[in-house]
Amino acid sequence: MQNLPALLLFCGVVCSAYPVDRAAEDENNNMELTQQYLENYYNLGKDVKPFVRRRDSGPVVEKIREMQKFLGLEVTGKVDSDTLAMMRRPRCGVPDVGDFTTFPGMPKWRKTHLTYRIMNYTPDLPRDAVDSAIEKALNVWKEVTPLTFSRTDEGEADIKISFAVRDHGDFNPFDGPGNVLGHAYPPGPGIYGDAHFDDDEQWTSDTSGTNLFLVAAHELGHSLGLFHSADPSALMYPVYNVLADLARFHLSQDDVNGIQSLYGGPPSDSSNDPVVPTESVPPGPGTPAACDPTLSFDAISTLRGEFLFFKDRHFWRKSLRTLEPGFYLISSFWPSLPSGLDAAYEETSKDIVFIFKGNQFWAMRGTEVQAGYPKGIHTLGFPPTVKKIDAAVFDKEKKKTYFFVGDKYWRFDEKRQSMEPGFPKQIAEDFPGVDSKVDAAFEAFGFYYFFNGSSQLEFDPNAKKVTHVLKSNSWLNC
Repeated sequence: MQNLPALLLFCGVVCSAYPVDRAAEDENNNMELTQQYLENYYNLGKDVKPFVRRRDSGPVVEKIREMQKFLGLEVTGKVDSDTLAMMRRPRCGVPDVGDFTTFPGMPKWRKTHLTYRIMNYTPDLPRDAVDSAIEKALNVWKEVTPLTFSRTDEGEADIKISFAVRDHGDFNPFDGPGNVLGHAYPPGPGIYGDAHFDDDEQWTSDTSGTNLFLVAAHELGHSLGLFHSADPSALMYPVYNVLADLARFHLSQDDVNGIQSLYGGPPSDSSNDPVVPTESVPPGPGTPAACDPTLSFDAISTLRGEFLFFKDRHFWRKSLRTLEPGFYLISSFWPSLPSGLDAAYEETSKDIVFIFKGNQFWAMRGTEVQAGYPKGIHTLGFPPTVKKIDAAVFDKEKKKTYFFVGDKYWRFDEKRQSMEPGFPKQIAEDFPGVDSKVDAAFEAFGFYYFFNGSSQLEFDPNAKKVTHVLKSNSWLNC
């Protein structure tokens, strides 16, 4: 293929089964390792004579110097102990290049919203753990670019993610445990953009085995168009860093520079934001006032890390990065929607906001209504007696949506796309302290926030108790 896949592999020494001199055996193995390493990653021609350790000039020595310089080693031109140790570390299998670098021709996606599909799962981890690792890996890149991602469970996707063993149909077979970990292809049609992981490895959520998040974040960098970096602190450095601090993981500036050279920076709250209008509606007669002590909300939803508070024909947009919320007409953002909404929530893994009014609901991605909507709420599994939804909140960890109607609630499984059995239940029974009608709700920072009139309750779902009682408009700096 024109663009080589990104391969993570462990370069080890193959031990002879024959009784030969140990020093000679080790030296032969080191020569073989060096020759193979330079052929794979530094474009040493396969017709170059085999490496002789005592040689101090020629193409092999020049390639050793090139390798040592790139990997941050002392440039000696000799295969010393530090160089051997580096060659035996796990790494990515595409050739090495300096600084942040894209694939030849700078392939990149010509759109900012990408879909991904997890084709199958490894038995090493629960399905939810795999889903979480892939979502977290994509979010690493999402946070510093205008890119957004949504998962699909059927049909075509821009990035297809799969686990496989040995020969799996792409002319780049895996080779069993401990060697090749995975590979990914740069942006493009067909197999390009896809990421494959070797299921002969022991995939883990920590560093006890091969950490799926770390490998996926690196490989998905290739899926977005990045090559390798010479910065040892970069995610795109070719050597796998098993000592990475997972709890405080962040991209290096080199990674950020690389991905932003392809796609630019993240949307800001200024005029270059392509998603929502930036002209706030001036306050006037008939418009709700943010700091009115009696203010209540019709519906609330998150949207790509921000918060939308709906009231009549308007909504406030609140970002944690800015002090003052923006105030807009719903029609300037979603022209086809009615005013006076009943409920809203964001299904974050699909990058879709669902909006409810009466017995209908809409699915919106950015400013676009998704095909096939509006639909009737009863297609979700509600009985005919339910005429409208009062509030909805999505739990992104459990992938469940809670729908509140009167003093009862239903729970919807977003993965199975079905209402769970055993519902409705009493709100007061499972959400003690939340014992009246809910006007609006959303989840943030591990808490649920329930709104009723001009008051809101902060609810801890783990402790199952209300932790704070606040004014509804406290989110609007009132």
